[in-house]
Amino acid sequence: MRRDYFTLDVRNVDWVETGDEARKPTVLIDFEGPSSTLRERLTGTNDELLDATETDVAFRLQGPVDDPETAGVVSVTNRITGDFVLELNEDADDVLKFIRAAREYGKKAGDADGRYHVEISIEGDDLVEYDKGTFLVYNSEGNLLRQHSLIPSGVEL
Repeated sequence: MRRDYFTLDVRNVDWVETGDEARKPTVLIDFEGPSSTLRERLTGTNDELLDATETDVAFRLQGPVDDPETAGVVSVTNRITGDFVLELNEDADDVLKFIRAAREYGKKAGDADGRYHVEISIEGDDLVEYDKGTFLVYNSEGNLLRQHSLIPSGVEL
């Protein structure tokens, strides 16, 4: 699947900088390609759509984390098979801002309902929604950057 088939929009992240009331950060991913391809990748071995516990979200940097020009790849993977469900290119600053908002939201609201919300749609039609608590960030060499990742307390990696 081509990365340019996806558009990503985020909501509820500016409250961290403005001091407004905490709201759960949300990422909206819309797919504008062959719908059967995405549906197939989001379907588990039981022929049902994957749920939140069966997916992982990560960001792989393509340059130094402290360079404002650095971009990277956001990915959603099938936790059971390890297969990529989707990948899309994003600016590192935007993704790290989202992770900071999710971290702050978790501190204020607790981890019970997840720290952020993901909605995946096909041409505007909702397909799946997940509440997630983990968002891993890797450098360009593939090493986990714990200080930039969103890892709930008590989770060992």
